[in-house]
Amino acid sequence: MEAHQSPRSTPDGHFVLIGGRRWRATDPSVPEEIAARLRRHLMAARRAVRSAKTAGDARAERAARARVHRAKTALGERGTPWWDQPEDARRRRWEEGLAHLDAQARSRGRTHDDRGGA
Repeated sequence: MEAHQSPRSTPDGHFVLIGGRRWRATDPSVPEEIAARLRRHLMAARRAVRSAKTAGDARAERAARARVHRAKTALGERGTPWWDQPEDARRRRWEEGLAHLDAQARSRGRTHDDRGGA
């Protein structure tokens, strides 16, 4: 798959197929602006996992992995399948996840990513 192509989806839209594996799709009801912010948090957390592993800092790695999990859950990629949730629960999931990740970023002196960018 080329970098600019979207992954193939299953007919029901619940999963995407990447590299021959099936992964849960992002909840399509998450507004794009919110999804983009959550993806920035996700990528920052993944960078933090890599940095913590390189530094041999198990505590920082656990904290970063928890941020990865929270971002993926807020996107609907983990936890209760989004297609099994009522709309209000889906909205609450991403709103609470984003609020928590934003608060964590502020407490670390960051905005949406670990590079200090806005």
